[in-house]
Amino acid sequence: MAKALLSEAKSRGLALLPVENFHAHTGKGVTANLEHKAIGFGNEQLMQNHHVTVSPTLQEQADLATRTGHTVSFLAVDGHCVGAVTVADTIKTEAHSAIQALHDLGIATVMISGDHPNTVAAVAKSLAMDNFHAQVAPAQKADIVRQYQEKQAIVAMVGDGINDAPALAQADVGFAIGTGTDVAIETADVTLMGGDLFAVVNAIRISQAAVSNIKQNLFGAFVYNSIGIPLAAMGWLSPVIAGAAMALSSVTVVSNANRLRWIKPAKEHV
Repeated sequence: MAKALLSEAKSRGLALLPVENFHAHTGKGVTANLEHKAIGFGNEQLMQNHHVTVSPTLQEQADLATRTGHTVSFLAVDGHCVGAVTVADTIKTEAHSAIQALHDLGIATVMISGDHPNTVAAVAKSLAMDNFHAQVAPAQKADIVRQYQEKQAIVAMVGDGINDAPALAQADVGFAIGTGTDVAIETADVTLMGGDLFAVVNAIRISQAAVSNIKQNLFGAFVYNSIGIPLAAMGWLSPVIAGAAMALSSVTVVSNANRLRWIKPAKEHV
């Protein structure tokens, strides 16, 4: 959001003025002093914490914006709300197909966000998510992951921000978007190159195929040894045939493992 606002300000040729006493309120917004005035910029919780009253007209407009998937940040000057800024977080073009691909794999999808419930509900509905949690503080994201784990669910967390790091660490598997922050990347188990959501689908498909391949190889090795060892112990198997069987076993395992190279990555049209 900060990048979007700065980009818009620069495109309009607005000057960036120095501020004093800057404070970032996690999950709420920021406060600072600008030209001897107290400035607050953030969500409803920040306004409530600083006893700033939002006019009914502005609140009605903000509610309408959140219901259509926009994020609203209010601007307060010296304790009075003077306006608001709405930001629309554009849904990635491949998001719908990626969520559907996860559903096809039998994976339930849950959205966890610190945004307004109306905004989160609108986005979750448009993506056909199975569940969502709104107005979640950064520390609470890990708690929500833990709650699903207590229900015997295997949880994979996908995130890209500093606020996602605790949840990425708590999850059974943490996926960090490669375009995200360094903290998220360092915390996660898997780092996805770029921001393509289908990378999550492909990572899961490849991991499932790898586990299946390992089980097949173990079964094959078990069959070879369970047949060959008793025959060799009874003297019914010559060293030449035993050596050939051992080599054939290795060839079988390696050949089966190479089948993983044939897995085609999921695409947006899936």
